[in-house]
Amino acid sequence: MKTNLTKTIRLWIQDVLPMENLLPDTMPAYVDSYVYLFGILTVAALVWLIVTGTILAVFGPDWWHVSTVGHFFNSMHFWSVQAFFFFMILHLWAQFLMAAWRGGRHWTWIGGWLLFLVSIVAALTGYLSQTNFDAQWIGVQGKDAMNATGIGGFFNILNFGQMYGLHIFVLPMAIIVLLIVHLMLVRMHGVVEPFSHPLEGDESIAQNVDKHQ
Repeated sequence: MKTNLTKTIRLWIQDVLPMENLLPDTMPAYVDSYVYLFGILTVAALVWLIVTGTILAVFGPDWWHVSTVGHFFNSMHFWSVQAFFFFMILHLWAQFLMAAWRGGRHWTWIGGWLLFLVSIVAALTGYLSQTNFDAQWIGVQGKDAMNATGIGGFFNILNFGQMYGLHIFVLPMAIIVLLIVHLMLVRMHGVVEPFSHPLEGDESIAQNVDKHQ
């Protein structure tokens, strides 16, 4: 019998990511804790980063340096970066303390760290794309460090065109792809459950996984 690739892919998706996991209508009771909000707050900050960044890219450097409205959106983009990294670091620390790699979730954990590392590079290229004194200072001071690591030949931080292109297209696309994979893995394996209290034994976990509407 001839193999149907479309059917094979569909069955594989249904097996590894059933609809009840992709779009659940109930959640474990323990996700009511504020600790589980840090991840979605990071995503919310990223969405606002993309919105404000797109507006800045459309109108260009002259606009965000001269126009009052440009100053406003530039400031919103800047503070979105602060919120993005603030909530991401809280999310990483919370998941580390909860040993979020438990239950076969190691790729979810590794993917989160990859997102963090790529985001750091995106932030660096963002500072280098400001076209102001800060960008010049960071570029001049950092070029020797890049050359010392051996990557200065293809990652030239004094090249505005290269840094700007990486910042507004390549790195955001990489972050979005990694985020989609990260969220899909979370849906496949579920959010990690909290540790049971040592005096409560296994009953606490059984109570925590109770579903609620």
